[in-house]
Order: sequence, then structure tokens, then C-alpha cells
Amino acid sequence: MRAVLLVAVMAAVTILLRFLPFLLIRGETPPYIAYLGRVLPPAIIGMLVIYCLKDVQPGDPSQLLPALLGAAAVVGLQAWKRNSLLSILAGTLVYMVLVQAVF
Repeated sequence: MRAVLLVAVMAAVTILLRFLPFLLIRGETPPYIAYLGRVLPPAIIGMLVIYCLKDVQPGDPSQLLPALLGAAAVVGLQAWKRNSLLSILAGTLVYMVLVQAVF
């Protein structure tokens, strides 16, 4: 019974947090929210790229080449197909195959 109650409370809090912005901001979207909606996604992607490449040693081809080829696969597929999920999955697959089988 306790587990059911915990799950119900967590679900209610999650739903409340999802609907809260819509309840608080009615009508037209404030300019600062629209601005954040424009600038945050590229900023987050940039931070993720930096985080993923931070431990790569530039002088070590066995680390540098798989990372660069995986990143190139992501960029190329994203430019071609405009499908983020496909780009990320394919880039990860390219990187993992290179790390596990080639280098």
C-alpha cells in the first residue's frame, strides 16, 4: 500500500510540474521565455559536445579519430535527415564500433 501511495504522490508532483507553467503563464508567451526557447537548445547541445569530447587526448589517434568520426556522423546525418534521434543513435553506433572493433 505504501508503494502505491508513493507512486501516486510522485505522479501527482510530476503532472503538477508539467502543467504549472501553463497555469501560471496564460495568453501570449513572455518575451524572455521565447528567447530562452530559442537560445537554450543550441547551448545545451554545445555543452553536451564539450562534455563528450573533454577527455579525448588530441595526440592519441585511437581516441581522437573515433570521437571525430562519430561527431561527423552526427553532424552529417543531422544536416541530411534533420532527425535528432537518428543522428545521435547513428553517431553513437559509429563511435562504439570504431572503439570496440577498429581501435
